[in-house]
Amino acid sequence: MKCLGTIVASASLLVVAACGSSASDDEGAGSWTYKDDLGHAISLDHAPKRLIVQSSMAAALTDLGLGDQIVGTFGPLKNAEGQPDSQVAGLDIDKAEDVTGGGEYGSIDLEKAASLKPDLVVTSAYLKSDLWYVNDATATKLKQLAPILVVSFDGKTLPQMLDSTERAAKALGADVDSDAVEKAHTDFAAAAERVERAGQALGSKKILVGSPAKDVFYVSNPEVSPDLKYWRDRLKLPLVVPAKPDEGGYFQTLSWEKADLYPADVFLYDDRVGKAGLAILDDQPVFQTLRAAKDTAYVPWTSVAPPSYRAYADIMNRLATELEKYAS
Repeated sequence: MKCLGTIVASASLLVVAACGSSASDDEGAGSWTYKDDLGHAISLDHAPKRLIVQSSMAAALTDLGLGDQIVGTFGPLKNAEGQPDSQVAGLDIDKAEDVTGGGEYGSIDLEKAASLKPDLVVTSAYLKSDLWYVNDATATKLKQLAPILVVSFDGKTLPQMLDSTERAAKALGADVDSDAVEKAHTDFAAAAERVERAGQALGSKKILVGSPAKDVFYVSNPEVSPDLKYWRDRLKLPLVVPAKPDEGGYFQTLSWEKADLYPADVFLYDDRVGKAGLAILDDQPVFQTLRAAKDTAYVPWTSVAPPSYRAYADIMNRLATELEKYAS
C-alpha cells in the first residue's frame, strides 16, 4: 500500500505534467504524430518544442540543429576528470537543465523534469526493451510527464543507427538536407576511407577492443557493437572477436590471469574508464605480456558517442590518426 506522502507527490506530479503538456497559441497549428523505432505511436496536439533528451542523443540532435529545443538532459555529462564527456561531444553541457536523478542507474529527478514542462522525452535503446539511462520504474512515472520517443540501435549497422537518429530529428523539425548535415555525411565517408587505409597499413597486426576494471578484463565483441562491426566488416579493421561472449553478447569477461587469451598488437580501450582505469593495466603482469602493452599501443575508443554523422566523422578521423602510428 502506498503511503499518503507518495500519493500526494504523485498527484502533484500529474498536475504539473498536465500543465506542461498543454499547448499555447503560438506553438504552431496542427497535431503531431510519430511512430518510433519500438513501434510506439506518439500523438501530440502540436509539434514538440520542449525536449528532455538523454545526453548523448542530445549531442546528436544538437549536431542536427535542434539544440534550442532541448530544455533538459539526463545521463553522463562529465568524465572522471570533470571535463565534458566524450559521450556528449559538441553539446553545451551548461545550456540545458540536468535532470539526472541520484541513486540507482536510470533515475531521473521527476520534480525537476516536470518543472521544465516537456512536450517529449527522447532517448535510445541498445537492447530493444532497455531504455538508455531510464530504468523501468522511472519510465513509468516519466510517461506521466510526456511521451517517450525511442531511437533503437538494436541490430542496426552504424549507418542505420545514424539514419534512425536523423529520421527522428527530421520529425522534430530538423533540416536534414542542410549544408551542415550534408557536409557531415561527406566527412563521415572520407573518415571511413581513412580508417580503412589505416587498417590495411597495420598488415598482420591485430586490434583487441576492451575495457579494464579492477577485478576483471572485458573483451568487447565487434559482432554486436554497431561501430565496431562496421569497422570490422565494412572497413576491414583487424578486430579480434571473443570466442565466448557473456549473456547479452557485448563482451567476454576474463580474469586478469587470462588477459593474454587473445592476441593484441593494438589495444582499443573504452575511453569511459578514464586515466585511472587505463592505469589499471600497468599492474596486470599477464596483460603486460601482450605486444600492445609492451609498445604502449593504446588507442581510445568512444564506445558511447552521439549518434550523428558529425560525431562519428570526428571519431573515425581520430581513430585513423592513432592507428597510423602503428603501421607495419
